[in-house]
Amino acid sequence: MKTNGKVKLLLVLVVSIALISSIYLYKYSSRQYKEIPYKIFLAHLERGSIEEVELSDKAKLIGKLKNGESFITDNPRTENFKEQLLLHNVKVKEGETNAILGQGISFILLLAGIGVVAFMINKNNSKQAEKEMATMSKMDAEDSSSDRTTFDDVAGNEEAKESLKELVDFIKYPEKYDRYGARLPRGVLLYGPPGTGKTLLARALAGESKVPFYAVSGSDFIQVYAGLGASRIRELFKKAKEDGKSVIFIDEIDSLGKKRKGSNSHSGSEEGDRTLNALLTEMSGFKGNEGIIVVAATNRVDTLDEALLRPGRFDRQIEVGLPDVNARYSILRLHSKNKPLSKDVDLKKVALETVYFSGAKLENLMNESAMIAARKRDKHITMDHINKAYYTVLVGEEKKDRSSISMEDKEITAYHEAGHALVAKKLSKLNRVTKVSIIPSTKGMGGFSVNIPPDRMYQTKKDIITNIKIALGGRAAEEIIFGKDNITTGASSDLQKATEMTLSMIGSYGMDEEVGLINYDVVLSNNLNTDISLMERTKEMLERFYIETKEILNKNKRYLDDIADVLIEKESLNEEEINKILAN
Repeated sequence: MKTNGKVKLLLVLVVSIALISSIYLYKYSSRQYKEIPYKIFLAHLERGSIEEVELSDKAKLIGKLKNGESFITDNPRTENFKEQLLLHNVKVKEGETNAILGQGISFILLLAGIGVVAFMINKNNSKQAEKEMATMSKMDAEDSSSDRTTFDDVAGNEEAKESLKELVDFIKYPEKYDRYGARLPRGVLLYGPPGTGKTLLARALAGESKVPFYAVSGSDFIQVYAGLGASRIRELFKKAKEDGKSVIFIDEIDSLGKKRKGSNSHSGSEEGDRTLNALLTEMSGFKGNEGIIVVAATNRVDTLDEALLRPGRFDRQIEVGLPDVNARYSILRLHSKNKPLSKDVDLKKVALETVYFSGAKLENLMNESAMIAARKRDKHITMDHINKAYYTVLVGEEKKDRSSISMEDKEITAYHEAGHALVAKKLSKLNRVTKVSIIPSTKGMGGFSVNIPPDRMYQTKKDIITNIKIALGGRAAEEIIFGKDNITTGASSDLQKATEMTLSMIGSYGMDEEVGLINYDVVLSNNLNTDISLMERTKEMLERFYIETKEILNKNKRYLDDIADVLIEKESLNEEEINKILAN
């Protein structure tokens, strides 16, 4: 703080000097002189009308008359000229010398001020860098004694919990395993989609084992200063070793442990490689890090360096996937413990309708429903609150002001959403369409239809094609009803999903007979040239699926009209109402 004050003071000083010098130079240069002949100058001298004269070595001299007028005339350069001026009571100034001297002093002061400021700023930056280098190489452990997380706080993920419970036994009773010559695993890699509870599992491992928990992020080690990332790794393991047994948790390890590039690659980072090498060395056990377990989490295990994944470093790789229906029910029950639920709330039904929801999304669902109930000041959280929260989580809040929506836009949205719902119901008996709405949301959606697929471990080729056609149903309905020239931009996100699914089916899952059993992710990552155009094949397949989707809607146009008409009237339909329309 003191250094910053000094810098500010010096800056004010330099600016002041510069301002004064500028004013002085401006005043000096802005004077206007009237050139007079030397004879007239002598006449003025004889009359005593000259107030002052500035002498210099130049050919001209300048002066000022008693009436305030400035003049310039020839310089006689005689020896007794100055004496003559003084005898006529004229002030004599060494003008040019004084001006040069004044300018020179101002310029020197200005340069000196700038130099001092630059020195102080440089010194301050150096101290700041040293301080940052010192503080950034330190890590703090979370206090494992307060608010300890256990496996009871983790719902679902039973397989992952079982694997980690074995490690708890390892940490608590190492002698049991010493008898068989078994060593404690060095590391555990938790991988899976975001929000599935990887961090919570790592915290629970430390809590159950009653050991210190060091939680860091992979980005904490990616630093500007050379060698600082590696220094932080060493400091982290040093502190963990001082505690004896401990758990180090590295979140988002892919930012630290990405695959190292070859020597011919220009995209690698020396600092990143140094940091990764430091982590590999510490995990190899060269320094006797017994009792320290490294738990890492990532959403992208495919990007990690192979040396990081070998046995002896991350011995165990545990998938933490999206919860199934039973796990979702457990998670919902866990997050409802401290909430006043009404008797009409059926969490099993909610679990059935939340396919592909992560643990974090389910927690958000229950939290949103509690907030809605609190806003309305209701005594209990009801099923209506949960249903409203469900659609809020999926598509956002409903727009309150809908007066600006024209009848034409309403009709287009109704047919678009009816197209999605009808294709879903006609293509699969297992797919549930729980709600269709043409109420615009705060996320920018004009309407939505909620299609819930069956809860399965795998997707078949037929399932993927069905989902592609459901995504294309909105655009197909627009074209059938309003014509090719009147299709709208409302299908942009649908086309994005359809393209992604088709590309994955052809290029990742090898489900296309023409392209064959090739994985394009591998081809592209190795920069291999290929004669088969993935883009052309994707376009061809999407065109075929689109034609088939239009055929389904044309055959069932009566139902399409009925669903759209009811949507225009009611603005939203639930599953029972949709089934009733189709039953007729």
